[in-house]
Amino acid sequence: MTRKTVRIAMNGVTGRMGHRQHLVRSILALREQGGLDLGDGTVLWPEPVLVGRREHALKALAEQHGLEHFSTDLDAVLADPAVDIYFDAQVTSAREEALRKAIAAGKHIYTEKPTATGLDGALELARLAEAAGIRHGVVQDKIFLPGLLKLKRLIDGGFFGRVLSVRGEFGYWVFEGDWQEAQRPSWNYRTEDGGGIVTDMFPHWEYVLHELFGRVTSVQALTATHVPRRWDEQGKSYDATADDAAYGIFELEGGAVAQINSSWAVRVHRDELVEFQVDGTEGSAVAGLRRCRVQHRSATPKPVWNPDIPATEDFRGQWQEVPDNTVFDNGFKAQWELFLRHVYAGAPYHWDLLAGARGVQLAELGLRSAAEGRRLDVPEIGL
Repeated sequence: MTRKTVRIAMNGVTGRMGHRQHLVRSILALREQGGLDLGDGTVLWPEPVLVGRREHALKALAEQHGLEHFSTDLDAVLADPAVDIYFDAQVTSAREEALRKAIAAGKHIYTEKPTATGLDGALELARLAEAAGIRHGVVQDKIFLPGLLKLKRLIDGGFFGRVLSVRGEFGYWVFEGDWQEAQRPSWNYRTEDGGGIVTDMFPHWEYVLHELFGRVTSVQALTATHVPRRWDEQGKSYDATADDAAYGIFELEGGAVAQINSSWAVRVHRDELVEFQVDGTEGSAVAGLRRCRVQHRSATPKPVWNPDIPATEDFRGQWQEVPDNTVFDNGFKAQWELFLRHVYAGAPYHWDLLAGARGVQLAELGLRSAAEGRRLDVPEIGL
């Protein structure tokens, strides 16, 4: 067995998502399992190089996890020929420039989304990466979650018949930051820093809908800033200039309609923080992060509307749980493994910068739809 060291520049891993999901639960988890076995006698050993602006935070993180390499000089890291891959989990506003530098340096690219602040920039990144001949991927973690993998299994097995509609509910109450600490960074609520729930979540909804049900062909959105005043990490109050809720209707190729509510100003009364109900001619399903329940046409009850008497049916109890049938790994780690196999073993991989650009496009059109108060077509894009 041959061990090949893969040095990965990881920019933005002092942040919540970059640290927990990408560094700890993906790259370090791969190291804990002995590396990634490619099946040809080669084991990839990921060696992270932590990159960021705050040296003390990088040093503390490196010491915490027993890592050797960290730097505040992105240019120097990208100039190092021993670094193979550049990963970006920075704030959205800083991502595009860093990705351009990494592409110019000939590094393979793996990045969080959105890939850029606008469609033109996102498409240019995809074109530059193709011209450079590098491998490139965009994090699309939701489709690797157990609940949605079970939903995909149902779709592939023909459970739904013709899909009629998809209804999604996402969100939770993010505290304002005054009397309780906010669960999300303050830049999320400032448009000038790349914040906003449309920019954050519509790229997710694009790939979830595209991968499972069909391409989004139109969007109509209504946005709101329900909580206009918040407090930042230093306890200083600021005006929230970005949307904290979005209510979207998406037409899909093939005729299905999706409705997805996204909000950081909603209290949770559902089993999981995100749930999708799919209704088809032959059956329905409700899928969350981990669970998925179904109701087939043959087992569908026949409720009758009567507001004059209390409901006696246990509607939730009439659904059947979809079994795991397999062991599910962390979704972020699963996609990292696929990307590394793509880079070093030529395995198929289609979640690339063009796929990321589709997410940016949907967010851009969603914001425009809300501003103009009308439904907008979503044209196909390409290089």
